[in-house]
Amino acid sequence: MDIILVPGFWLDGSSWSGVIPRLVADGHRVRAMTLPGMQSLAAERGHITLQDHVDAVVAAIDEAGGDVVLVGHSGGAGPVHAAVDARPDRVARAIYVDAVPLGDGAAVLGELDPEGGDVDLFDWDDFDDADLTDLDEELRERFRARAIPTPRGVATGRQRLSDPRRYEVPVTIVSCEFPAAQLRELGRDGHPYVAELTKIRSVDYIDLPTGHWPQFTRPDELADALAGAVSARQ
Repeated sequence: MDIILVPGFWLDGSSWSGVIPRLVADGHRVRAMTLPGMQSLAAERGHITLQDHVDAVVAAIDEAGGDVVLVGHSGGAGPVHAAVDARPDRVARAIYVDAVPLGDGAAVLGELDPEGGDVDLFDWDDFDDADLTDLDEELRERFRARAIPTPRGVATGRQRLSDPRRYEVPVTIVSCEFPAAQLRELGRDGHPYVAELTKIRSVDYIDLPTGHWPQFTRPDELADALAGAVSARQ
């Protein structure tokens, strides 16, 4: 199976390095994406939009030739879900890591001024304690050293979806900060955070208790979770 890994904000494809070996050992073809504008600190990114990131994921699906599994971490969930919308007949499963699908018209950081500059990695004090679980000082230093500003057009861009067949593509949620039981409860309560998720026909959950970046804090466990989700894709 072709597996396409899409990183979240501030990260490039190398952020998946701790999980790739397990997936390759299982015989999968793995592509860890570096999205447009995220190639380096020096990359031009002022003109990059959310749609540019969506188009890059769709192009990766097309290049794979056969069916794919898409994996999106955090802010990468938006481009992944939009790519499912664009190619619902080519995605065997979508896996969201500490994230849920971004619905039509939504933005990850829609409250930001879209005319501002790039979005730098926030100060640690600006994150919730749950975000930072298991992210010790060494990991924080390594993360900040590698962090690349996210294009503001990506952070503030509005999701555009149109094909209801996206709801037929099976989904796995790797629940880190919020236990699966809590996400299910939000769905029963009609919370807007999971509004798009509740429309999907088949959703599985895997609990992986840690902070928002399990690829750094629990890479082996995340690799196991992804491998299990891929093997259950049918």
